[in-house]
Amino acid sequence: MYLEIFSFCPRWGQTHLSWDEFAKRVKESGYDGVETDVPAVKKEKDIVLNTLAKYGLKLVAQHWETVEPDFEQHLEAYKKRLEIMAAAKPLLINSQTGKDYYTLEQNAALIAEAAKTSVSTGIPVYHETHRGKFSFAAHITAEYLRQLPELLLTLDISHWVAVAETLLHDQQDAVDLAISRTRHFHARVGHTQGAQVNDPRAPEWQEALDMHLRCWDKVYSANKQAGQPFLTFTAEFGPYPYMPQLPYTRQPVVDQWEVNAYMNDLLKSRYRKA
Repeated sequence: MYLEIFSFCPRWGQTHLSWDEFAKRVKESGYDGVETDVPAVKKEKDIVLNTLAKYGLKLVAQHWETVEPDFEQHLEAYKKRLEIMAAAKPLLINSQTGKDYYTLEQNAALIAEAAKTSVSTGIPVYHETHRGKFSFAAHITAEYLRQLPELLLTLDISHWVAVAETLLHDQQDAVDLAISRTRHFHARVGHTQGAQVNDPRAPEWQEALDMHLRCWDKVYSANKQAGQPFLTFTAEFGPYPYMPQLPYTRQPVVDQWEVNAYMNDLLKSRYRKA
């Protein structure tokens, strides 16, 4: 059985382009959609949604904006953001959820709010593995997955590589558990000292690239075996400060768009054959 795969381009790093210019380029580059935050202002939101519709592009709504350190304020802000994103009717919501210093109970309460949104709207909410969030490390996320059987993930394993300062060979059980609960993934390659290699095409990063590819292959296989209707990924190499710059001139060492296009083509070709 073939598992359909949809690829998404991040708006992150491309805000110098108008929405029309950006969406046109995304479509021409062979992506199926865009991953972006959803504006709260109706006029701005309409521009985003109308432009995506014009070019026949799908939407992954990205949540990152809830930053309040106080838990009660954070919870209320998160509820509002979930409402805004769900109203845009995306294919799915990708949520950077909670704080690494919140208790398990506090982060679980935020995850429960996302689950309520999924039930009431039919839009799945997947929680991104990300530094600074509840899911900042493989071994910590494993505990949430064991205690919350409905928890589903966006796997950005580059963050875990940086946090652990290893390619996670010593945490395979935690990684495999996360893979079994992944429904969306971010195709960025990390290394033991950071969440983004400068250029995944460079031979010095072959070991890191191969490790990430093995994880994504397992995600694809797990979703295929589970009978999921489709799988999604975002080619998510980012701009500065994720992207290294040359000193003084502040020129990026590689073109972000080119790298993401490479990742998109690599993975779409890889899984077309699966």
